[in-house]
Amino acid sequence: MTINDPRLSASNGMSRRRFLAAGAAAAPALALGASRPAFAATVQTAGVAPTALAGFDKVLKTYIAERGISCAQLAITKNGKLVLARAYRYSDDPAVPTLTPTSLFRIASLSKHITAVAIMRLAQDGKLSLGTSVATLLGLPITADARLANVTVWRLLQHTGGWDRDISGDYLYLDHTISRSLGVPLPIAREHIIQYAGGRPLDFAPGSRFAYSNYGYMLLGMIVEKVSGMAYGSYVQQKVLAPVGISRMRLGRTVKAQAAPGEVVYESTQTSRIVTDASGATVPAPYGGFSMENRGPGGGWLASAVDLVRFARILDAPGAVLNATSIGRMVAKPEIGVTDDGSWYGAGMWVRQVTGHLNTWHSGGLPGTYTYTARLQGGFTYAALFNRNEETGSPDFDVLSPRINAQIGKVTTWPTTDLFPRYL
Repeated sequence: MTINDPRLSASNGMSRRRFLAAGAAAAPALALGASRPAFAATVQTAGVAPTALAGFDKVLKTYIAERGISCAQLAITKNGKLVLARAYRYSDDPAVPTLTPTSLFRIASLSKHITAVAIMRLAQDGKLSLGTSVATLLGLPITADARLANVTVWRLLQHTGGWDRDISGDYLYLDHTISRSLGVPLPIAREHIIQYAGGRPLDFAPGSRFAYSNYGYMLLGMIVEKVSGMAYGSYVQQKVLAPVGISRMRLGRTVKAQAAPGEVVYESTQTSRIVTDASGATVPAPYGGFSMENRGPGGGWLASAVDLVRFARILDAPGAVLNATSIGRMVAKPEIGVTDDGSWYGAGMWVRQVTGHLNTWHSGGLPGTYTYTARLQGGFTYAALFNRNEETGSPDFDVLSPRINAQIGKVTTWPTTDLFPRYL
């Protein structure tokens, strides 16, 4: 089987380069208690990896050992059945807790397709038109740039709204700048980000080109709240997750002391000025270098790999969350067309047409987090989560996808036992 699943850097929530530009420093964090763990002699595992799928298990073990990743998960479904659910721990440090296939990880920009599904559900229920102006929906002022009136819900979903972080910066990582500019104390709130962004012109005409925008997805989360009358997280849990049997997923918190039960620890050599108060303290970047609360709809969810492959079934066939029309909208081509390699960004995910199937995929990255998920031809879906991102001196993280793809065609017999009842 030939797998067509390109790995595009544009799908990252935030690259290391972007985070450093936003104020982090690539400095050893030993003095802050965030040193690299003591690596074990072998990778410890938990969960189920059938013999027929041992090749995938070996890929993950090799991958994390090469990169010094202490915590990871892999989940695989075949034709809707969970056939592999595995947790990996590569550390002898007692501060790194024991992992299970249901431990929670920050999933970074994999949060975007969750928000996109929530938006599609509201549209499906007749509560929202995707062509509506975002400024109208949220009451945003358009004094700084009249073109803001042309930013629609569709354009937010497909990253064609007019904000380019390479030009104006990523507003979700400008906490100190926004605090100083508006004269408000840290931590800043979403309303402060909107006020700051609203005082600046767009970087391009809405609908004219693609530029990845975390800010756009923050606005989508606020639209969910405005239209549904519910808190964003509550709406997603009740209308999107519960109908498919997912109960663990929740929004993450910035501060380590507020980590969720069963959540992994995040490791990075990057440090940053804290964004949760005005102390100016230098902290490990995963814990206080950015706001998880403000990132929510575009990068703030916690999940296990098992949860993510369960979630992916929403797109496989009409069901309790989305009907066929809504699923079609999720993978619709944007008004700007497709990229040179034939892929396009749909609603919260990358899409490519292959023979008989639309493959979808997305990656996510934060300091202390790297994530990847894909739905491919042949009924194969997987999610992989890690508690470390690519940093200076580490091997390329992007090799994960081709390594997984190479194993798919080597499987001669797929397991038939469904592991979902064990882990949901």
